[in-house]
Amino acid sequence: MQSTIQCFNKVKKDCFNFINSQETKSNKFKDKNKMIKSYLIPICFWIAKKINKNSPLIIGLAGGQGIGKTTITSIISLILKKYFKLKVFKISIDDFYKSRNERKKLSTNKHPLLMIRGVPGTHDYKIIYEFFKKVKNKKFSKLRLPKFDKSKDDRCNKKLWYKINSRPDVIILEGWCVGAKAQKNSQLSKPINNLEKIKDPYLVWRNYVNIQLKTHYKNLFKHLNETIYLKANNFRVLQKWRIKQEKTLWLKSKNKKNLKIMNRGDIIKFMQTYQRITQNMFKDAPKYASIVMKLNSSHQINSIKFK
Repeated sequence: MQSTIQCFNKVKKDCFNFINSQETKSNKFKDKNKMIKSYLIPICFWIAKKINKNSPLIIGLAGGQGIGKTTITSIISLILKKYFKLKVFKISIDDFYKSRNERKKLSTNKHPLLMIRGVPGTHDYKIIYEFFKKVKNKKFSKLRLPKFDKSKDDRCNKKLWYKINSRPDVIILEGWCVGAKAQKNSQLSKPINNLEKIKDPYLVWRNYVNIQLKTHYKNLFKHLNETIYLKANNFRVLQKWRIKQEKTLWLKSKNKKNLKIMNRGDIIKFMQTYQRITQNMFKDAPKYASIVMKLNSSHQINSIKFK
């Protein structure tokens, strides 16, 4: 307990500054002290004990859209750097999305729904493979990784890509489908929503995405040493949080031109492409995740389970 208090006293200023930068007038964080003290600091102590100086600890952090993965990843990263003096690199699986042109080709050759970023098959998994391979090399030097701009629905210019100048102690790969597992073929036949029913009547899209999970993504997720899963009560509450998230994105980007910001209807439609895997993870992820954090309907962590 004493260590937790010492850690909190050292990191609270930086944590609160970061949280303040994420807030808007209509969307304030509640009970920041408890979130940091009771949940995020214990996770950081748990991570610090698993550090192996010979190879980076690769952590997958998963949870549905709008749940707060990026915020939680950022605070954990901040604590690990500030208090534990660890080198941390965090990146979202979203940054590895294929470019608009690449997805356009995919949508023409495979299925029109693959134009929509998100599902397995719309990421450039080869770059992630290469990243994991290079970062484990003892002779690691420098590396650049892509950055994705959701407001433009395309990759950023290479000048803005991430630069890794030395091998990290901890790598956190966060994303809604990180660690997701494929379903049985028989589970794909019944549409889960109107989008599947109308846009994918012959199961072409569903089968393609599921095959990606069975093959490339399964092999990719084997590189994760540990998985942290953020669990919401249901899919409907995720929709509500994702709508709030898009409003925040609009507020922060409203001076830019040619933005791909979505309205409420667009988001609900967009999230239907995520629904099948998200709901499957509600059932599966708590069984295999190293840590499960449950969030209540007020968007607050209210329990944590270490395995």
